[in-house]
This record gives sequence, structure tokens and C-alpha cells, in this order.
Amino acid sequence: MFRLLAVAIGLSPFVAIEIALHSISWKETNEIHDPYVGFSTVRPLFVLNDAATEYEIAETRYPLFRPDSFLSEKPADGFRIFCLGGSTVQGRPYSTETSFSSWLEMALRSAHPGQHWEVVNCGGVSYASYRLVPILKEILKYDPDLIILYTGHNEFLEDRTYEVVKRQPGWLLSFHERLSHFRTYRFFRSLFVQHNGSGLAVSAAYQILPAEVEAELDFQNGLEFYQRDDRWREGVVSHFEFNLNQMARMSGRAGIPLILVNPVSNLRGTAPFKSEFRQTVPMEVRQQVDSLATGQSGPFASVIEESERLQELLILAPDYAELPYRLGQCLAAQNQWKVAHELFIRAKDSDICPLRMLESMHGAIFQTARKYDLPVVDVRAYFEERSVGGIPGDQFLIDHVHPTIYGHQCIAELLTQKMNQLGLLEVSNPNWIADWKQVCVERLESLDFMYFQRGEDRLRGLQRWSRGAIRKKRPSKSDR
Repeated sequence: MFRLLAVAIGLSPFVAIEIALHSISWKETNEIHDPYVGFSTVRPLFVLNDAATEYEIAETRYPLFRPDSFLSEKPADGFRIFCLGGSTVQGRPYSTETSFSSWLEMALRSAHPGQHWEVVNCGGVSYASYRLVPILKEILKYDPDLIILYTGHNEFLEDRTYEVVKRQPGWLLSFHERLSHFRTYRFFRSLFVQHNGSGLAVSAAYQILPAEVEAELDFQNGLEFYQRDDRWREGVVSHFEFNLNQMARMSGRAGIPLILVNPVSNLRGTAPFKSEFRQTVPMEVRQQVDSLATGQSGPFASVIEESERLQELLILAPDYAELPYRLGQCLAAQNQWKVAHELFIRAKDSDICPLRMLESMHGAIFQTARKYDLPVVDVRAYFEERSVGGIPGDQFLIDHVHPTIYGHQCIAELLTQKMNQLGLLEVSNPNWIADWKQVCVERLESLDFMYFQRGEDRLRGLQRWSRGAIRKKRPSKSDR
């Protein structure tokens, strides 16, 4: 009892400070500092228009964002939703008019016409999770009723070294994350950050990113940046999980519901963007794989013969991404769907240029959801259930990650159903689905030919971009 009493007395000042900070509803002016990267400048996404009637996406943020707005004075019956993410949220290769955010707003208006619905599209081209954190911090000031987060595919686009994190043991970052649940820790830490400027990452090696995205593939020879680096990959995944946790805490402390979306990737219709041998693979094996890829080894008598040859090479070069992808194609042709699915996943995760999120990142989404008791809309599972052999391909996806227009409508319907389950939507129109589908048809008919032509042009540009065919020269550091 004496020892327990001594511990209690020792902790009493911290308990008192925690209670005091809670009673005054103290919130730090800066959210938990990102120990991985920082930004040279953080600019607001929204600005008040001249009439002071609406907040609009600032023109300085074009073309990475598309125009969208919401009322400066929220109506009494208003329900405001912000959709955060990358180009998928924006509706690429088309635009916001056919993105799931637009279909969602139409669905909500059909389901409950008496409510004033605002669904705001905050999808930024090539925006990764760490660039969404400042945006979430901003939009929490605009009285949101719901945040929808669709992110995961853009985490490997920018160059980050993670030198600071590599020097810090994992237990330190984990300890920091756990202590961040307490206001006392955040209070004293905010004072420390104000005095020192960078918290955990006080180091000359701390990486500062430019204000806007500089994706490696945006520049000439962008694919050359991507080399096999397991430690860098682990750092990217850890950073992604950190950002999910950070955004979950931010929305939780603000009392705003957050829905996580588990994204989908095109497995069957998209080959790996870059394959690379490990140094341990003999030159003879490399030559055999190259001969197979170029067709110099000659045609196969049957798909079974090709499968057997690919299996032999895959044993010798297990991490060369192109091999499991080609073998998956052969087995899919033989209706061996389960094994084919596993091989397509393996090919995606072996891709040296991972433009589709890794399996460990899908796991991080569900781990974050369990940790903070958040709902998940599993778009990936939905498309798998409706794809041939359970393998998503060109049926629902227009390229490696972007859904078709119909795919966006499916996502909107899933989100509407989830909102209804969560009690965020009270359906007052029993025929809302039929009404909504009619509105969708009318929206598509209202779009002119050039809207779809521009989408096709962007798609061709995306295909060149993803294959490293951009000719734009990289700016010098002095020009950034």
C-alpha cells in the first residue's frame, strides 16, 4: 500500500494537469508533429470568395485539385461531407463531375430530399496520406459532419529518405504515439515544439518536402528512381500507418465521424511497372527470363507448357515481379482462380515501382479501424466479389487503380449504405435508388463529348506517366 501510495503521489501532478486540460477543452495549436517529413510551406486549400458566401478551392491549387465549394454559413439543416484522397477521389482520368463524391451527393439527395447535403471533393492528384494530414487539419475548422478517406496508392510517388526515422528505434516512435493520447504529453510537447521547431525530429537530416507534389514519374527517366530498397519500402509503409493513426486521432478529438475506404487495384489487367532481379540471381537465370520476356525462347505449344516454364523460373527468381504476373495470367486462362489471385497479389507487391498499394497497407487500414473503432467501406472486397474469379480487372477499373465511371457509382452506393447503417442518413424516400439512378443518367447525358474526350486524353497521359515515358526535365533545386 505504501508503494502504491508513493506512485499515486508521484503521478498526481500529471493527473491534475490532465484533468485541468480536459476541463478547459484544451487543444494544441499544432497537431502531432510528423517525425518523418515536413513541408516548406502549407497553403490553405480553401479561400473565401469575394462575396463571402462560399469557401472555394484556391485557384493556386489547380490543376492538382478541381473546383469545388461549400457555403460559408452552414444551413441549420445542412450536412457537410469532405472526401479526402488522391486522383481516385477526384475522379481521374475524368473529373469530379463523375467522381464518387458527386454520385454520393446525388444519392443522399435522393434518399433524403429534406436535408441540405454538401459533399466536397478534396482529391489531389498524386496526393499521399502525409499531404492529406494538413488538409484534414484545415477542413476540421469548417464544421464538417463526416470525413471520408480514400488513400493508399500514392505513397511511393515522392522521394523521402526516412533518415531520421531510421536513426530512431521503433519503440521510441511507438512510445510517442501511445503518449500522444494524453493531453498532458501533447501540452508539454507543443511547448517544446514551439521552442525547438521540430519535436522528435530535431535534426539537420529531417526532410522538408516542397509545398506541392513532385512525383518522380512527373519527370524524365522517372522509373530510374525506383530501385530495390526494402528499408525504404518499410519506411513508406510505417509512415502510411502513422498518418492513418494521426488522422483518426484528429477526427476523433474533433468529434467528427471518419469513414475509411479500402481501395481497389487492377490486378489482372495491369502488369508490374518495373521488375528487378535480386543480386543473388545468377546471370544465366536472368538471361532465361529476358529471353522469355522478349519472345526469343520461342512460342509455347500450350498454356500448360508456358505455366510449367514460368513456375521453374519463379523458383529461381522469386522476386522478379513479371514472372508471377505472367504465371497468374496463364493460370487464370485455365480457370485456376485462387492460385492466380495469389500470384497477381505477389506480382503487385514485388513491383519495384509500386503504384498500387501493398498488402501491408491494406492491413494498416483495418488495423487503424480496429484501434479507433472506425467503419470501413471495403471497395476492394466489393469489386472482388463481382469480378471474374474474384480478381479485379478492366471490368471495374479503367487503369491500374482508377475505377470506371460505373465503379465510382458503386462506391457512392456503398458509402450511402454505410451512412445509413451508421445512423448518419435517415432514408425518407423508399424509391431513392431508382430516383438516384435516373439522376445519374441525366448527369451523364448532360456532359458534352469533350468531357469524355478529355478523360480519354488524360488516360493516355496516365499510361505514359506510369510507364516512365514523361519527357519533362526535372527542375533544379534553386528553381523549386
